[in-house]
Amino acid sequence: MTNEWAEFKEYTDKPQYTSKSKNDKTYMGRFTFDMIKDFTGFNRIFTILARGYLFHDKDGNLLHGDPYDRIEYTKKALCAWCSVPDRSINPKVKVDYRELTDEFPELVDSKGNGWFIRHIKNLFKFCNEHFELLSKPVQRSFDNVSSGYTMQWKKRVGHFLVPIFARNTKSAWGTRFDDVIADALEAGPLRTEEYVLPDEIKRKLSECEIPNKCRRNAEDLTAFYYANKQDDFDWVVLPIVNFNAYYRSTTFEKNHLPILPKNIFMRERIHGLCRFKVVLY
Repeated sequence: MTNEWAEFKEYTDKPQYTSKSKNDKTYMGRFTFDMIKDFTGFNRIFTILARGYLFHDKDGNLLHGDPYDRIEYTKKALCAWCSVPDRSINPKVKVDYRELTDEFPELVDSKGNGWFIRHIKNLFKFCNEHFELLSKPVQRSFDNVSSGYTMQWKKRVGHFLVPIFARNTKSAWGTRFDDVIADALEAGPLRTEEYVLPDEIKRKLSECEIPNKCRRNAEDLTAFYYANKQDDFDWVVLPIVNFNAYYRSTTFEKNHLPILPKNIFMRERIHGLCRFKVVLY
């Protein structure tokens, strides 16, 4: 979770639709079924994408010049990623960005299929062909989720495109590209390497009473905390849904996170966001 360039590549490279066992969720990419079903976790995805196109070239190197000059370019990249084929002559909201395929061939094809909807179509096809790999809860809801998904995504894309100063819309408190780009500009370039915990922090963490099955989670959370902590503020937003996707499982949220020592990994919700801090003595 701390190598943000690697995360960016998982949202732009072609996923591998393979699985060696029922526990191998490689075919999901950096998503969980709950994310796809409930449209959650996309704010971080869009912010990672925006930071990638604002600050980096295709190899991850830092770009020269003012990132504010690349705002429109970045917004086009987000539109290409979300693109959905639409043959409407006069659509109320434009969702088909096939004209961007020359500029962003990795994000949208000549038929208007953006990266995400291509992934969804390939994923659903894989799941249908290997239905036995899905968990029982996913099997029970799969048909309902996959049916009409493209139309649901079209509606979501329309919300993402609502201007930042629009009033009286259903997207007033939702994820919007204008907000995402503003957050990305503030966050700056992507971290291109994993954050390595200082030896002293590792020592303190090793002395804490943490269940063995959660030890990796504790180390990852601690690294994420120190990699993202601001000098003048102790709390860091915890993107639980995206952590689930990082582990390719909701076991992190449902089984591991709740039993981590609350005096070490302190959490609270504010304005609908979960934030946490790590307290090591």
